[in-house]
Amino acid sequence: MTLDHDAHHSPTTPWQRVSSKWIGLFGLSWLGIWLAQLAPFQLTLPNQINDWLDIGTNVDESNWKQSVLTFGVVSGISAAFALVAFPLTGSLSDRTTSRYGRRRPWIVGGTALFAAGLIALGFSDNIIAITIGWCATLTGFSAVSAALTALISDQVPVFQRGVVSSWVSAPQAIGVIIGIALVSAFGLGFLPSYALFAVLLIACVAPFVLYLNDPPNPRHDKGRISIRAVVSELWISPREHPDFGWTLLGRVLVNLGNALGTSLLFFFLKFGIHSTDADSDILLVTAVYMVFVVISALVSGKLSDVVGRRKPFVLAAGVSQGAAAVCIAVVANLPMTMVAAALLGAGFGAFLGVDQALATQVLPDAEHNGQDLGIMNIAMAVPQALGPLVGAAIVEATGGFTGLFVASAIFGILGGVSVLLVRSVR
Repeated sequence: MTLDHDAHHSPTTPWQRVSSKWIGLFGLSWLGIWLAQLAPFQLTLPNQINDWLDIGTNVDESNWKQSVLTFGVVSGISAAFALVAFPLTGSLSDRTTSRYGRRRPWIVGGTALFAAGLIALGFSDNIIAITIGWCATLTGFSAVSAALTALISDQVPVFQRGVVSSWVSAPQAIGVIIGIALVSAFGLGFLPSYALFAVLLIACVAPFVLYLNDPPNPRHDKGRISIRAVVSELWISPREHPDFGWTLLGRVLVNLGNALGTSLLFFFLKFGIHSTDADSDILLVTAVYMVFVVISALVSGKLSDVVGRRKPFVLAAGVSQGAAAVCIAVVANLPMTMVAAALLGAGFGAFLGVDQALATQVLPDAEHNGQDLGIMNIAMAVPQALGPLVGAAIVEATGGFTGLFVASAIFGILGGVSVLLVRSVR
């Protein structure tokens, strides 16, 4: 069954099925990307900030808020760079006429900056250097992500986009577990950890770059690049393109809800339910969450292609995330946290597995895929980066974690509901 969206709105819409090898190498690229972005975000970057604060692993009632706020500020500053880098590099890739292709140079360049930022972090010993290093890392991440997601619209037919999009998201869980496990198992310091992430990033992306058939784009009709041109292109009127607007809003809300539900989980376990072994419990809860993310992303992506519908999966994802947060808010203990982790993982996995496919079907102009998906990707990366800062502010304002999870539930449910207003995709 095919999707009822008008797949022939442009002569450039792909129709030829991509191969299993293409999908496999594409997924391998994302494994390296997520490993190199999420493992530092979850483990080495917070520890590095704690080390600079002279907290180390001795985070207690008196200093955990300082740790969270500092981490949130660093992450928030990097979010501003992602806010610019995603659409800017997408727009530049649309204009690229290199003989090496339109997207490939940006995949290579983004990966190089990504890896260089990680190495720089390994040598950073003060908060300014750490912030600069993480901003460079996230800028490189944004560039390579924008180019890779643009390839879905460039080369993947609509009836395959659910499956391919699920291989953007499913490697998140696998990548972060591999990265954290390697660093923990070998007791690596900051520089060896970041160097390992950089090497694995390049090793995972390189095979797809070498295999990719990215024909040169000899011309484009977008005019010369300028600040005014880029700023004007960043604005896509929700009145003229309501489906794009509703999809963008849904993505912002669901990702912010997920970030609020996960970014301060360690502190919730340690200070919310007073776990006696928060280090072990966070690994257990994260493993449950990640397993459900992977399974749900792959299943929902495949099913959405088979049944020809996207919206029911995104709606269910938002409701599931909301239910997870409500569970923790109502009953705050470890068993309920495990149940909530499963619900949150299942919901976010279903969202990730389908939302990228849905996003490619509501783009205003097929000739500007890189730019438009760059804008759409802001709604995924920036809320995740802002999550620790927003979450810390909510905890500080309410004096506890209940308000945090209530906010997470509200954002998740509203994000799922907003997708119902998309008209051109079922």
